[in-house]
Amino acid sequence: MSDQNRVIIFDTTLRDAEQTPGSSLTVREKMEIAHQLARLKVDVIEAGFPASSNEDFEAVRRIAHEIEGPTICGLARVVSRDIERAGESLQGASRPRIHTFVGTSDINIQNQLRKTRDEVLKMAVGAVQQAKSYCADVEFSPMDATRTDPDYLCEVVAATIEAGATTINIPDTVGYAVPEQLGELIRYLREHVPNINQAVISIHCHDDLGLAVANSLTALKYGARQAECTINGLGERAGNAALEEIVMAIKTRGEYFGLACGVETRELFPTSRLVSRLMRCVVPRNKAVVGANAFAHSSGIHQDGVLKQRSTFEIMSPEDVGVESTQIVLTARSGRHALRHRLEQLGHTLSKEEVDKAYERFLEVADKKTEIYDEDLLAIVGDEIRDVPEKYRLDYLHTISGTGTVPSATVRLMIDGQAVQQSAWGDGPVDAAYRAIDMATGTTSKVEEYTIRAVTSGSQAMGEVTVQVSEQGRTLTGRGASTDIIEASAKAYIDALNRLAVAAGIQRQHPQAV
Repeated sequence: MSDQNRVIIFDTTLRDAEQTPGSSLTVREKMEIAHQLARLKVDVIEAGFPASSNEDFEAVRRIAHEIEGPTICGLARVVSRDIERAGESLQGASRPRIHTFVGTSDINIQNQLRKTRDEVLKMAVGAVQQAKSYCADVEFSPMDATRTDPDYLCEVVAATIEAGATTINIPDTVGYAVPEQLGELIRYLREHVPNINQAVISIHCHDDLGLAVANSLTALKYGARQAECTINGLGERAGNAALEEIVMAIKTRGEYFGLACGVETRELFPTSRLVSRLMRCVVPRNKAVVGANAFAHSSGIHQDGVLKQRSTFEIMSPEDVGVESTQIVLTARSGRHALRHRLEQLGHTLSKEEVDKAYERFLEVADKKTEIYDEDLLAIVGDEIRDVPEKYRLDYLHTISGTGTVPSATVRLMIDGQAVQQSAWGDGPVDAAYRAIDMATGTTSKVEEYTIRAVTSGSQAMGEVTVQVSEQGRTLTGRGASTDIIEASAKAYIDALNRLAVAAGIQRQHPQAV
């Protein structure tokens, strides 16, 4: 792919996405995300707004000097002090950029800035010239460009390019544009700005009407070559164009767009989860590309098609975005093919008659539950097809914990009929109990998830613990209930280990019986 058709991915997660209410980041958290964005291989990281606070200044300065690979950008209004602070924060950086902006729509000029068009034009040109004294790479944004008079917009763009701007960003600041209109605006600029070829045309779209990604892709189709976006589509109000969606649209529909970018797509999912955790914004399950359901199938027709040929119902490979594999979600809508497939993954190869028998029981259970988990399938197989032996059984549990006391636990398990006892300490009584169980069973399993809920009400409520455990590529869930949550936790863990042992035929070396 030629440079002419390469899209520059400008990530503004650390600047625009941080404007998401309740999602501010510390300098340390910004550094962590910046390192991951470098692994993602974005072209530009907009690290912050240096003039907004001392902490943001420090974040931009550290990112500019510690992160290798991407261009590091600092935002500044067309205010001398802003540009000075941006220049100071980027001083000595290997690939610095200053991004300056001013509102150019009459709505902004008259109501917010309370100036004339000529005054705003002079401010824009002066800001670009000042920024140019700090670094060669300068980006200018006529804010609210999609509601700006097109001829005045052309005048501002031409003047700022003449002043030294190397990138001209066209912001749809309030998500007002629709794809065709925005495409025509890009075309208009290319046809009416004489020096437009001296700068990269960029696009920055907000999602107020749910069109940010569509608008961005249309602008790229019409000649823009930089896309400004954020991880998970986070940002002011309804957010920004989602980086992962733009990147995967370019990759998946390459024959249509004729474009390419340098993003390492296998880092998309890990980056999404990191940003979600640090910015405390949960990714919706149905979010495109990185949502939990993006590669999950529950319909029997879809499951059958995917199992026969993945491309039937998946236009992207989950591995390409960093997701481990396609997920077949078993519900009342699932068919025999999906049931047989999952049972085989769990180590059970059944005859047609056995599958039919298990499927009848499966439907009975599925009608009562939202989703059928692996342990449910093992129970169905055990009840309907064969017995599931109890390899491990909790015989005794004693824990000690409290303020100033190192939490410890002693467990005695019956393992294949023999008693094995172990003691351990840990970070709390549950962790201590789990470590003692690990020592007794010799397991190398890992606890992936742990949840607890009250089954009944009142001070003597029954607690139900659910624990998800993985080992040797298999993940199973155990449950335990008791009025003692430590006991319920131990029972749940042992239940999961029993199911893992049955599913995988795991043979372990256990300590000597007591």
